[in-house]
Amino acid sequence: MTFAQIVSETPEEVVDTAQQTMSIWELTLQGGPIMIPIAILWVVAIYLFVERWLTINKANEDPDPFMSKVKELVLKGDITGAKMLCAQSSTPIARMIEKGVSRIGSPLKTIEASIENVGKIEIFKLEKNLPTLATIAGSAPMIGFLGTVIGMVQAFIAISQEEGSVSPKLLSSGIYTAMITTVAGLIVGIIAYLAYNFLVSRVQKVIHKMEYTSIDFIDLLQEPR
Repeated sequence: MTFAQIVSETPEEVVDTAQQTMSIWELTLQGGPIMIPIAILWVVAIYLFVERWLTINKANEDPDPFMSKVKELVLKGDITGAKMLCAQSSTPIARMIEKGVSRIGSPLKTIEASIENVGKIEIFKLEKNLPTLATIAGSAPMIGFLGTVIGMVQAFIAISQEEGSVSPKLLSSGIYTAMITTVAGLIVGIIAYLAYNFLVSRVQKVIHKMEYTSIDFIDLLQEPR
């Protein structure tokens, strides 16, 4: 195939692509009003995923450099400097260690309890809105199926009102229009489900780092000086 042929075919391919895009858009519009809540769930799911991913990714920083500096300051007896270092970092681990540093001098069990309480609060913050994303993963396919049932009912009503023989075109158009909502609901549900599980796995990684760091800090306080 020559370059001239490729150039001559490019506008046709663009037109075909535009027609396909338009047909998909028109097909989506034929899903009816039930497509509106599915579209809203799609937008909410995307927003929650991006917002949670940015938050969790920020919390998933490597704590080793931070803990090395904290250990150095604590071993020197510079508690104020250790507090200031923790305050400069906005990660869950830093807030946990800051609470532990502020309790230095108290019984070890008191320090452990304080760190654990802060950790529970931080985990709650990390898991914020994840149940909503899980709800979208389950509800979107159900809403899509509801739209299909409604569409099928409407299609059969139109068939019953048709006089004479029923046109296959009328039957097929009613059915594929009704199935659009199920397809849309499944797409939103599957993507939301995958996003939810991905974020849960990222949260678990952060929790493991928090547990490891808290144990490391308690061990630091038990070291002889």
